[in-house]
Amino acid sequence: MKKIFLLLTTAAILTSCGGGQKANKNNAETGVVKIDGSSTVYPVSEAVAEDFRETQPDINVTVGESGTGGGFKKFSRNEIDISDASRPITSTEIDACTKAGINFIELPIAFDGLAVVVSKQNTFIDHLTVAELKKLWEPAAQGTIKTWDQIRSSFPKEPIKLYGAGTASGTYDYFTEAICGKKGASRGDYTASEDDNVLVKGVSGDKSGLAYFGLAYYEQNQDKLKLIPIDGGNGPVFPSQETVGNGTYQPLSRPMFIYINSKSLERKEVAAFAKYYTENAGRLAKDIGYVPLNVDEYKLVQDRLAKKVTGTVFVDGKSTVGMKMADLLKIESGK
Repeated sequence: MKKIFLLLTTAAILTSCGGGQKANKNNAETGVVKIDGSSTVYPVSEAVAEDFRETQPDINVTVGESGTGGGFKKFSRNEIDISDASRPITSTEIDACTKAGINFIELPIAFDGLAVVVSKQNTFIDHLTVAELKKLWEPAAQGTIKTWDQIRSSFPKEPIKLYGAGTASGTYDYFTEAICGKKGASRGDYTASEDDNVLVKGVSGDKSGLAYFGLAYYEQNQDKLKLIPIDGGNGPVFPSQETVGNGTYQPLSRPMFIYINSKSLERKEVAAFAKYYTENAGRLAKDIGYVPLNVDEYKLVQDRLAKKVTGTVFVDGKSTVGMKMADLLKIESGK
């Protein structure tokens, strides 16, 4: 009996230390899925991950938010399976992936409107034009545009304090291109962070402050922030699911993406999560405050995933500034 007990015990130990893990390595009910990148996309990916954990509790899905640029760096080093992005991948980032032997599947998952906000204490800003935002944020403003009356004569002579995305953020790239005309064209004397919660905390307590970040972060903090409508040439427009969806909130509406390492997709846990993501992103994005794609667009996204179509449709760094959902569908379908 002692011999039998010892044999059974030894077999159990060997199974738990090696054999069992190897057998379950490609089982969709176990494993790890690593995600990082855009703080804007983070709420969607985290919501999908939370939902997914209820159906597959033994799959450990981790979601970080190091910014779009930071996520792509980790992605190109094979440190993560999925990279969240609030802009398309750049040629430099593609080159880094190519050198590492990484092929990727690009999937748009929702639309976002960049919210321009001030503190609830601010009573003088009722709207801003794109031209005023440019005057406020362009590189030439650093050291010269210091008080609000320099932006509009009716504004008080109070010091300007700005909060915005860090340089590793896709939000930074999009905002600077849409407002200042070129990616990275921004004054540098502002409080920068890839963590939008830091920006919310800073601007909400600053009477002279102004910030920009993804619409979902405003939706989650409406009690302490004042949303500013933006005049893109046709009068002031507030960002909302409706105005972002119909393209009237311009030029600060943009698509959001996930990029999946095609090698990672060979693992059943990653494939299961990716499938769940594309099937549920619309519902969860809407709950958070973002704008879901339409049914046909999600079918197209699911088809790209099923066929494992690699590469980007944004060739030569094609801009997404001013892009509407119909435009996205057209470019994704290759028509």
